Amino acid sequence: MADRRSGARLSALAGAVAAVAPLLAGCGLFGGDDDGGTSVFDAEPGMCFLAPEEVQAQVDEMESVPCSEPHDQEAYAVVPFTGGDDAFPGDDALSAFADGHCAQEFRDYVGVDYLDSALYFTYLLPSPRSWEQDDRDVLCLVTAAGEPIEGSVKGTAR
Repeated sequence: MADRRSGARLSALAGAVAAVAPLLAGCGLFGGDDDGGTSVFDAEPGMCFLAPEEVQAQVDEMESVPCSEPHDQEAYAVVPFTGGDDAFPGDDALSAFADGHCAQEFRDYVGVDYLDSALYFTYLLPSPRSWEQDDRDVLCLVTAAGEPIEGSVKGTAR
C-alpha cells in the first residue's frame, strides 16, 4: 500500500455486525508513535490491533500489538477499489464494495466462509480526503464482537 499519511480513512461497520461498533478505530485515541501506533496506510494482513475506547469516524493510526497477545482486530486483506472513475464514489458504493470483497477474502484468510464463522469482519474505507491523494484501498479486519482474540485467526476455521 502506498504511503499516503496525510489522508484519513472512514471506518465502516460490516452489514449486520452492529455489535462490534466499539471495535472501530479512531484518530488520536492511541498513544504516539512510540507505543504501537501504526498508520492505517501501513497496515497489512497478519497485523493485529487493539480497539480504542471510543468510536470516531476518521482513522489515521491504529494501535498494533503482536498477534500472540490478546487483540480486538486482525487485518486480513487489503483490497483496491475497482470500478468508477477518479471521482470519489461515495460511502455507499465503497461500503457495498467492502461488504462483498471483505466477505470473499475472509474464507481465504480464516479458513471458513464468513457465514459459517464465529468471527465477524469490519473494514476501513478511503475518505474523500485520502481519495484525493490516490488512496483506493479497503482494509478488511477480523473481529470477535466484544471479546478479545487470542492468537492469530489465520487458518483457524473459527
